[in-house]
Amino acid sequence: MADSLATAQGEEIEPEKEGKERRMEGDSENRGSKETSEVTETLGFYDKKKVQKDKKRSLSDLSLVRFMGAELTRGYFLEHNEAKYTERRERVYTCLRIPKELEKLMLFGFFLCLDAFLYVFTLLPLRVLLALIQLLTLPCCGLSGSPLLQPAQVCDVMKGLIMVLCYVMMSYVDYSMMYHLIRGQSVIKLYIIYNMLEVADRLFSSFGQDILDALYWTATEPKEKKRAHIGVVPHFLMAVLYVFLHAILILVQATTLNVAFNSHNKSLLTIMMSNNFVEIKGSVFKKFEKNNLFQMSNSDIKERFTNYVLLLIVCLRNMEQFSWNPDHLWVLFPDVVMVIASEVTVDVVKHAFITKFNDITADVYGEYRASLAFDLVSSRQKNAYTDYSDSVSRRMGFIPLPLALLLIRVVTSSVKIQGSLSFMCVLLFYLGMISLKVLNSIVLLGTSCVFVKDANMEEKLFRSPPSAASSRSNSRAHRPTRTPPGEPIVEEGAVSSASVTCQPTNHQQESPASTLPTSQSDDHFLTTPDGEDGDKDISAATGEEGEGLKHRNPAPKKDLLEIDRFTICGNRID
Repeated sequence: MADSLATAQGEEIEPEKEGKERRMEGDSENRGSKETSEVTETLGFYDKKKVQKDKKRSLSDLSLVRFMGAELTRGYFLEHNEAKYTERRERVYTCLRIPKELEKLMLFGFFLCLDAFLYVFTLLPLRVLLALIQLLTLPCCGLSGSPLLQPAQVCDVMKGLIMVLCYVMMSYVDYSMMYHLIRGQSVIKLYIIYNMLEVADRLFSSFGQDILDALYWTATEPKEKKRAHIGVVPHFLMAVLYVFLHAILILVQATTLNVAFNSHNKSLLTIMMSNNFVEIKGSVFKKFEKNNLFQMSNSDIKERFTNYVLLLIVCLRNMEQFSWNPDHLWVLFPDVVMVIASEVTVDVVKHAFITKFNDITADVYGEYRASLAFDLVSSRQKNAYTDYSDSVSRRMGFIPLPLALLLIRVVTSSVKIQGSLSFMCVLLFYLGMISLKVLNSIVLLGTSCVFVKDANMEEKLFRSPPSAASSRSNSRAHRPTRTPPGEPIVEEGAVSSASVTCQPTNHQQESPASTLPTSQSDDHFLTTPDGEDGDKDISAATGEEGEGLKHRNPAPKKDLLEIDRFTICGNRID
């Protein structure tokens, strides 16, 4: 039975295998026929009717009508690249916001410069008078071992003496001879002279405040310290020479501008205005950071205020020549408007494209206002270590003494004071200037307090100013030292400087790994390298994160409050 069943199953399996083999043979034959047909087609054995139909289709596809139809009805979707177009739209909005934010900063900076400028005419003479009265009445009151004058009074007396001596020296300068000498030059030569004067003015502004600061510190330095200077008298003579030369430089600049106003074809004035647009080419295509832009903004504020004073001097000289005829003022008005409009236009275009190319938002100008307001508020404290006018000079490169000296010289030579009525008018004008100074100071102080509070910078106001010992210790700590990788750098008395928009840090005990050294000195150039490896921003994170984050920023990013003086040669960028 078993044998019969096995034979039956074997007979059934054999037909199935034969059916499968036949199917496989049929499939192979079909594949072979298809392959042969494809081979014959690739070899070029086509049917003539089929070839003609394909040619007609290809000719109809290549028609101009179908191409134009495709071009006119072709579509695309901007939402497929949403991030790119959103960024472009934000850039446009930033450029549209720049004029408003920039002019708010310029207006605030203008009144800061005006406050420092009016201080020379109003409060400085009164402070010098009070210091002299105290010095004269001191023998009557008796000597109690205290110094004769306070350090601030000594600086005021120094400023007053510099102004008096330089005014006497300026009285020997003949303005009419200088005007005719400059007018006799060719247009191209005057254009070159004007550019040279602008560069020289920036160099004088950069080095002049150092000379004045050296004089103030030499005159008020504590006597118990070892003498490391050449003396007060040499420093005083250097300061007098500087103020006189800078005033002569500004006088030549004002005379050149006056010649341009009085030229018949206005070609020199047009060339001088076109020089402002050359400034766009020299600054727009450079790399800028926030600190560099802050320095350029301060330079623009100083330049705009100086131009306003130069225009005032030009108008005074021209009105004197025409016997103070008010009709001639309307002749000068279009030229004055053209100069101011070109200056404003150049500043707006320059800052708009600098922020666009460097991805800087328009909110940064609010930080700049807060930094300038911090200088004003800190100068009103009891532990202030500088006068506000000197702080503005260091921040913007605007030194009011030479400009004020020149304006006094021009006004006294243009306006003749005769009779008691004239003296009464001068007294009323002086009282009006004092009122303007006081009102301007009160408004600026209130506005500055608001800016400082909005920027969360109140905590920095209560920090003590850096002493000489701390600055020396910082300089020693910042010398090139080799630190093992991964270990933090800890410095005694180091105060971390936060950005303008950062929240105030809590005074809690932090771990050494989160403590970074920062310089406390307020006397840094932004773009001048210190040549010291200790100032590099090194991340102190430990473990794998520390190895990945260290040396991320090779150059130190300094706080806006540490940018202290005007850059040499006008916003140099390394």
